[in-house]
Parts: sequence; structure tokens; C-alpha cells
Amino acid sequence: MEQAVEMVQRELKHVVVREHVRSLLDGAEPGTPAPSERELVSQFKVARMTVRQALDALVAEGLLERMPGRGTFVARPRRRPAQLTSFTEDMRRRGLTADSRTLLARIEKAGPGVARALEVEPNSPVVHWKRLRRAGGATMCLEDAYLNEALLPGFLASGLPSSLYDALQGRRLRPTWAEDAIQADVASVEEADLLGLEPGQPVLRLARRALCGDRVVQVSRSTYRSDRFTLHVQLGEATA
Repeated sequence: MEQAVEMVQRELKHVVVREHVRSLLDGAEPGTPAPSERELVSQFKVARMTVRQALDALVAEGLLERMPGRGTFVARPRRRPAQLTSFTEDMRRRGLTADSRTLLARIEKAGPGVARALEVEPNSPVVHWKRLRRAGGATMCLEDAYLNEALLPGFLASGLPSSLYDALQGRRLRPTWAEDAIQADVASVEEADLLGLEPGQPVLRLARRALCGDRVVQVSRSTYRSDRFTLHVQLGEATA
């Protein structure tokens, strides 16, 4: 019983110290030093472990950050990761209206590369959807996408959507994260004809593997006109 009371008292002290530090640093600029452990131990007459527990909680919340050898400081606001967007959403953010022309839409048997990327067995049925994407009336890219048909039964029968990600969201399969690979290249004869380029002109290739949770729902290869498309990437500060 005494041990339990002691534990509660220690927890209450930890909360008092934590909230004192929080109120002390409320609205403080990033980089402002937090009170030292020694100061807090002396002020509250508590064990160093109690003070450390209070500061650990504030570090976990993102209010404070520790810098080895320097001390504990008010942290910079955490950046949210860039949101995964569709072509339609990306163009809308740039102030452009997107539209597409379907070049191919059919059920195929997955070849070895597509099967491996989609994590299905070779020869499994997949949706192959190839589109010419435009934005603001100008041809922007050629997109070749493969979808796991087992997750999207009847996808082609219900009519092709204007936005793939909107259609996936309607099935609770909107990608929550993706792996992108980006490469500079030159246009093939077929790509140049579709994109309005000369063969050999520079293009930007983007390969994407999009997942909803741990399920791969889409793999795609997009070829962009490099004179009309700039890729924006949000990066955070590197940590040691």
C-alpha cells in the first residue's frame, strides 16, 4: 500500500513539473533553453528521475528537443510529411484543370515485373490503364498504370473515373503512401509522338508503387514533358 501511494505521489510530482515547464515555455521561440534538470530538482525538491520523466514527456510531444552536450531547448514545429496526391489533385494545386485521354484500358495477365511490383502471382489478372494526361489544355505526361484487379473487381465495367485516387477512395483503397523513383531520360519515338516532342528530347520519368496500408494497389510509369513539369519535393531537416 505504501509503495502504491509513493508511486502516485511520484507521478503527481512528474505532472506538476511537466506542466510548470510547459507553462514557462508557452509561446517561446524555437531554440529557447528549457530549465535545466538541476534547476528543477532544486526548485521542486524532487528526484532527478522525476524531472527527467517530465522532460521526456515534453520531448515525446515535440515541445522540447535534446541536443547532446548542449541541453534541452524548445523544438521547431514538426513538419507534416507531404501529402500523397493524384495527378488531378497536383494540377489543381498548381491552378490548372486536369483532363485525360484513355489510350488503353483492359484486363491483362501480369508479367513477371508487374506481378513482382504488385505482389501478385505471375499471370494474375491486372487492370492496365494507359492515359495521356493534360493540364490547362496542354499535354503534360503519358501515364501507364497497373492495378491489382483482385482488389478492384468490376473496375472497368463501371466506367473509367476522371480521377483514379478518387475512385480508390470510394473503395477505401486510396493510397496512404508510395515509393517513387525519378529519372531523367529522353523520349522514345512513340512517347515523342504522343507528347508532341521530337524523339530524343528530354523527359522526366516517374515510377510509382502506391500502397494502401500494406496492400499494393497501383504501380505506374509516367513520362513527363520536362519543359512543362517541375517536380516539387518537401524535405525536412536531417537528424544525426
